[in-house]
Amino acid sequence: MKKYLRMFVLAVLAGAAIGVGGIVFLSLDNKIVGALMFTTGLYSICVHGLNLFTGKVGYLVNQPLFYLIDLAVIWVGNLAGTWLAAMGVLCSRIQGISEKARGMCEIKVDDSPGSLFLLGIFCGALMYIAVEGYKQTKNPVILFMGVATFILCGFEHCIADMFYISVASMWSGRALLCIAVISLGNAAGGMLIPLAKKIPEEQQ
Repeated sequence: MKKYLRMFVLAVLAGAAIGVGGIVFLSLDNKIVGALMFTTGLYSICVHGLNLFTGKVGYLVNQPLFYLIDLAVIWVGNLAGTWLAAMGVLCSRIQGISEKARGMCEIKVDDSPGSLFLLGIFCGALMYIAVEGYKQTKNPVILFMGVATFILCGFEHCIADMFYISVASMWSGRALLCIAVISLGNAAGGMLIPLAKKIPEEQQ
């Protein structure tokens, strides 16, 4: 039980960190600068070993089946963390950024499930590349490039979208469905490279 409590708390903090990334993105008019500054959230998560769904799901390929429980706990914790960050914004003088978030979320919830899933796959693959690249090199540049790329391309990140929907006060059945579809897309994208590496090499 303590394992899952710790896992959940670290996931809540990770969700809040992504929320901070979302806050700075919404606060800046320059989209490129905002995309780069958003990475502060993921960089904090990697440095402090916090639990982010999109940073963990790609490793499902090499984990036992009960790893799905871990991912579910982390997903819920991320949701709670993004919601807390959003509520903090809405109770403060910077609540005006919710208008910008609302415009972004209207585009997302009006999109088709197929489009959201595909955009989620692209984002999931980039997240795996960024996180695994940082694990191997400890070079934060790959984090900043990976995150900035998915934002500037318009790819969908389920945890960031949780924050945007919360700060825009736009939760609904449709919004929850969109988050679920994006989460599946992120998972599929995150597992692409690990699955490809499982293909046996041709024997000479």
